[in-house]
Amino acid sequence: MVNIPGTIQTAIGCGDNWQPDCAASQLTYDADDDLWQGTFTLPAGDYEYKVAINGGWDENYGANADAGGGNIPLSIAAEQSVKFIYDHETNWIADNVRHTIVTAAGDFQSALGCPDNWQPQCLQTLLQDVDGDGIYTFITDAIPAGDYQMKAALNEGWDESYGDNGNNIAFTAEAGKEIYFAFDSNTKKVVVSTDGVPRGDLTTDKAHWVDASTILWPITMPEGGSAKLVVSDSAALTLGPDGVSGDSEIALTVSANGASEEALAKFPHLTNSTALTVPETADLSALVKGQLAVAIFDAEGAIVDATGIQMPGLLDDAFAYEGTLGATVGENAVEFALWAPTAKSVKVHLFDSGDQYAPSTNVEMVESNGVWTASASIDWDRKFYMYEVEVYSYATRKIENNWVSDPYSLSLSTNSYKSQIVNLNDDDLKPEGWDSVMKPSLDAAEDISIYELHVRDFSIADDMVSEEARGTFAAFAEDGRGSLHLAELAAAGLTHVHLLPAFDFATVNEDRSAQKTTEDLSVYAADSSEQQAAVNAIRDEDGFNWGYDPLHFTVPEGSYSTDPNGVQRIIEFREMVQSLSDVGLRVVMDVVYNHTSSFAQYDKSILDKIVPGYYHRRNGEGFVEMSSCCANTASEHTMMEKLMRDSMKVWATAYKVDGFRFDLMGHHTKQNILNVASDMEALTTEADGVDGSSIYLYGEGWNFGEVVDDARFVQARQGNMAGTGVGTFNDRIRDSARGGNPFGGFEEQGFSTGLFTDSNGKFGGDDERATLLTLADKVRITLAGNLAGYELETSDGTIMTGAQLEYNGQATGYTADPQESINYVAAHDNETLFDGIQIKANSSTSLADRVRLQNFSTSLVMFAQGVPFIHAGQEILRSKSMDRDSYNSGDWFNAIDYSLATDNWAAGLPIADKNEDKWDLMAPLLANPDIAPQQSDREFALAVFKEQLQIRGSSKLFRLPTKEAIDSVVSFANTGPEQTPGLIAMHLNDPAGDFDEETSQILVLFNGGAETQEFTLDSAVELPFALHEVQQESADEALADATVEAGVFTVPARTTAVFTLAREDDSSIPEDEEELEDDQGEDEDNDSSGGATGFALLALLAAALLRRRRFF
Repeated sequence: MVNIPGTIQTAIGCGDNWQPDCAASQLTYDADDDLWQGTFTLPAGDYEYKVAINGGWDENYGANADAGGGNIPLSIAAEQSVKFIYDHETNWIADNVRHTIVTAAGDFQSALGCPDNWQPQCLQTLLQDVDGDGIYTFITDAIPAGDYQMKAALNEGWDESYGDNGNNIAFTAEAGKEIYFAFDSNTKKVVVSTDGVPRGDLTTDKAHWVDASTILWPITMPEGGSAKLVVSDSAALTLGPDGVSGDSEIALTVSANGASEEALAKFPHLTNSTALTVPETADLSALVKGQLAVAIFDAEGAIVDATGIQMPGLLDDAFAYEGTLGATVGENAVEFALWAPTAKSVKVHLFDSGDQYAPSTNVEMVESNGVWTASASIDWDRKFYMYEVEVYSYATRKIENNWVSDPYSLSLSTNSYKSQIVNLNDDDLKPEGWDSVMKPSLDAAEDISIYELHVRDFSIADDMVSEEARGTFAAFAEDGRGSLHLAELAAAGLTHVHLLPAFDFATVNEDRSAQKTTEDLSVYAADSSEQQAAVNAIRDEDGFNWGYDPLHFTVPEGSYSTDPNGVQRIIEFREMVQSLSDVGLRVVMDVVYNHTSSFAQYDKSILDKIVPGYYHRRNGEGFVEMSSCCANTASEHTMMEKLMRDSMKVWATAYKVDGFRFDLMGHHTKQNILNVASDMEALTTEADGVDGSSIYLYGEGWNFGEVVDDARFVQARQGNMAGTGVGTFNDRIRDSARGGNPFGGFEEQGFSTGLFTDSNGKFGGDDERATLLTLADKVRITLAGNLAGYELETSDGTIMTGAQLEYNGQATGYTADPQESINYVAAHDNETLFDGIQIKANSSTSLADRVRLQNFSTSLVMFAQGVPFIHAGQEILRSKSMDRDSYNSGDWFNAIDYSLATDNWAAGLPIADKNEDKWDLMAPLLANPDIAPQQSDREFALAVFKEQLQIRGSSKLFRLPTKEAIDSVVSFANTGPEQTPGLIAMHLNDPAGDFDEETSQILVLFNGGAETQEFTLDSAVELPFALHEVQQESADEALADATVEAGVFTVPARTTAVFTLAREDDSSIPEDEEELEDDQGEDEDNDSSGGATGFALLALLAAALLRRRRFF
């Protein structure tokens, strides 16, 4: 009995799904074809199924015919009849939706059991794709000797068939000899081999040339076997029954000692490979320019296997270059340098203008050890160029002539077709005062607070910005609503603006006149799908994208410039940095060196057209890894790391960027990031115009993909970065506060969204109270800097360190220094904080209380030790109408309204492709006017956020510099199994005055519950604690009820109250510590009061004159 249990079964007629004994879904044995078959009508939908044998699960097969393997997905677009075919000999299950049913039809079929010849419907000659690579094969030795013809017929008929350019394929069979039939469903190529199964595959690159003398191949060498390196200068290698044919061969020897320690350290995933030694006489410079293969033979000289070669290790070992690359403008000439060791020839083509099609002239470049150079007249300065690279490509297995821009470009033509020759130090590229820009002071990384902002979102809807400048770098230099808003935040204590990708990216047409826009979408209902349909219709032709698709790493994005053709983008980027500096804000760039927008010979591929197969990380068969989303780069390779480091030095020195956020940092090596940190630290004001010691690095330390758990190298992932001073995003606080996670738990509540204390009734676990207490412990660890070594009494009464407290199978605390924790509850990814609250809050929670939940959630980040990270608009209830991934959702869902008139809530159902499965939950919320924020709500949220900034800046106790400082100052009350749920009491106690000369103690009470709470701090019974002076004048009227009397503190519902104790009033400080403090005198370096910088105070004054907000 053969069955196909799965989610298809109820549609077929079974009473339930995943029933291996249901008769309705059984397949029938066809003796003529020797296969099990069945045809069923299925409605549209996404399904899964497997094969189960004899009515149970003891024997079952899944994807790729694996025993007990994974479920097989099946997507049906519209109701149709689906045929299933199962071969019990191979355990392969096919359906005519996911697979092509291919038969070898010809004049030999009757000899194999078919009723006649040329029978496409006879499945005795079925080709199967067991491993799922798209190549269908059939092998037989039962064809009698003779001459025959065949074609590959598809779907059991002649409507579609393939042979040799439309003709039958002739072959000769020898008695008892194996014949191999293959059909490539991608290329439609048919192969008939009368020599049996080909031994080897030259469409893959499974061998790795790891240093000048060693090739590694994860294969077992046959006893007495041999190996050869085969070369074709013209890319004409062919695989035949006797091996690989090419222009020349080099004998390789098997290394008894294996690869060197250095090679295996660089390529740990190849540790168990066979090591083949290349003779010293090999001409490496010539070899790397051709098509290469390794062929292995048995002791009798018969071919065993053959494959192509991946060469990054060799290129690093023999051709790595430390000098300057790109176009350099000298006094009398322009010098070009391109690293391309595998290229056969390179020319540089010169153009008088960016829109010129044919070059004005070209210059042949000359190679020296992999670097191609040329010179041109200084008259070409500010004009344009492209390289023409003649090179073998692994992607096409051919010699290609690629016209490409320069990966070291510093300026570009519109849409990045051509590189522009430019000297970034030219005076006309610098705004007035650029060389003397003064950066806001920064004493320590823990003083940083970050505001994550998209360049276009910032101003595209700002009616106070000139129309030409909206959505561009230039808007930051105008007195628009956004600029005034940032000035207010800087005055309150914000220090850094983090810009989403602002380098040249691939997905927006930089010609603004060609960008499409939607009609007026405000006419549609709050829960309509019309808005998203209109946005979706032009989503790849409008002016919006997040920009995580790099094209040129070291050029400002042209769509963010008022003139993308040439140097204006350089000037306007600098004006933006200068303007932000003038109001007291430093600039962080979101950098994406972990992948490129394209690869191989595809459009917009650059790196892979210059040194094919080098700059990208490839898998065991040589295909480019895509775990990042796109073509993963390989920064473990020397010259990819050099490109990254050189690029970042340009941003730091030529553009005065103050920090860098690494996208998918865990896909880089830890050493990459440490090398960058060393580069930045070495920059000095005297030599480079910037103080590199104040440049802050952080990134996404996620652990996944082909590099997971240090499989390829020691990653720059969360746990590995402890002690480096490099920050990583802390998802522990995000998930614990909000509830759920980006991959599930859509309606799950967390510590700050009402779990247990105001339950939405959607809790799916065993004990909601216990879950809340566990989440509170994780929040406490973040409040203590997310330190691995911080000790806490947990909800079960045990003492645990941050590392011992578990978060999804990992350590909750993983840092060694507070600056290594980027604390956030919202970012550009996933739903905004307010959208998440709307989804998760109890349906009875009022709008006012939803706003309070937003303020409360943000306070967890603002008062935690470490670096607070705020999503732009988080302070004004920003919504994206619940879009979980708005990377290409247009201005309609993404633009920020700094007038506070709107916030994008109820802007219609979000884009279908990422959100439609939740539309039924979203629509009633969007349509509910009772939970739609008004301008007064946004003004209130902003006022509270500014107060939080001010409070954080008021005392160094919120910005402790080390683990030791946190261990000595930070403690928690209301812990253990008997704690009051939903209440965290964080006590900051600095009796010696090491960090704050004026305030000795701070008690922060985080009450996420729906009721007012009282809390007693026994040590405060006789101490005159008082509500923080900022909160005494708070826009939040509820804080009037935040009181303290004789050590009993009262905190309103959904409120964070901060109580302080002046040092002069703290009778608990021992007299000897007071005397010690007096002896120490005033410490000029001790930032005890924090607060606004001089820049920020000026900004506050300007903002106060231009814009006032009052709360009654």
